[in-house]
Amino acid sequence: MLKEKSPIVKIAKKVCPAVITIIASRDLPKIEEFYFMPVRGEKIALPKKMKGLEKTKIGGGSGFIVSEDGYILTCNHVVEDGEADYTVIVDPDHKYGAQVLARDPLIDMAILKIEGHHFSFLKLGNSDAVELGESVVAVGNPLGEFEDTLSAGIISGLSRRVKASNGYDSKITNLRGLIQTDAAINPGNSGGPLVNLDGQVIGINTAMIMGAENIGFALPINSIKEDLKEVKKHGKIKRPYLGVKYILLNEVISKANKLPVNYGALVVREMFGEPAVAKGSSADLAGIKEYDIILEINGEKIGEEHTLSDALSQCLVGQEISLLVWRNNQEINLKAVLKQKQ
Repeated sequence: MLKEKSPIVKIAKKVCPAVITIIASRDLPKIEEFYFMPVRGEKIALPKKMKGLEKTKIGGGSGFIVSEDGYILTCNHVVEDGEADYTVIVDPDHKYGAQVLARDPLIDMAILKIEGHHFSFLKLGNSDAVELGESVVAVGNPLGEFEDTLSAGIISGLSRRVKASNGYDSKITNLRGLIQTDAAINPGNSGGPLVNLDGQVIGINTAMIMGAENIGFALPINSIKEDLKEVKKHGKIKRPYLGVKYILLNEVISKANKLPVNYGALVVREMFGEPAVAKGSSADLAGIKEYDIILEINGEKIGEEHTLSDALSQCLVGQEISLLVWRNNQEINLKAVLKQKQ
């Protein structure tokens, strides 16, 4: 009697044709000669003579096609270099130039488009229905070399929060609401799909814990479905924008800086960055000033559990919102009409 094949074999046949490799490249100086400099007993090669420019691979990752006309989902950190060119490899014989239509660094998601028709694509599942202990499969191209790599596991946790480094410029991003899995997610796997046993996407592989085994995270697919609809309809994500730089307060920060409240968003510029309140923005027109503390938006407290970004994500472009602000040792009420983020 023949043994019944694992259900993962069926998943592989269904999913792998739609999982792609993304290559980032830039025109960089072509190095013709090197010289060697001794450093701590070793010789380090440094460029001596450069001539012209050549297309050079600088990074990449995984992604997956979600429509037969070539819309692709991946992680923002895979395509965050705005000056790079991106190539999508569907298979060894088919490569396409890709256009980045939308980037969302807040949740580490990006939407790309390649020109063509009748691409294999994946159906999006319902990440709200995911249960602890459910079997899943992560698919991607780890290290940019081993295409169509599958790793099976279970859902190990839900609604996780992690601080992730993108590996590009060491920028730290706070990611919330993630699906935790013990299916292996390796460098280069980022942007690939996490699928259920029906082969439907329930998440985008986005992060792993360095130095630990079998602790990976995926962005729930439901959190980006509306963004995908907007990009297909408008060519971009239409998202409300307040126009402030801020620090979220807690007891430690407030005590250290002798602030009167221990929650809210303190409006303050970066040391060498842009102004704390963008000129002409919704916040500027509403009268928000640097060193104001935004305590509430539409009656909901702002803090680490419900951030300013969380509050704005529940609003619409053109909507008037109410802000409770602490200024000069008193609470004041302001109104702002939200503009679209450019």
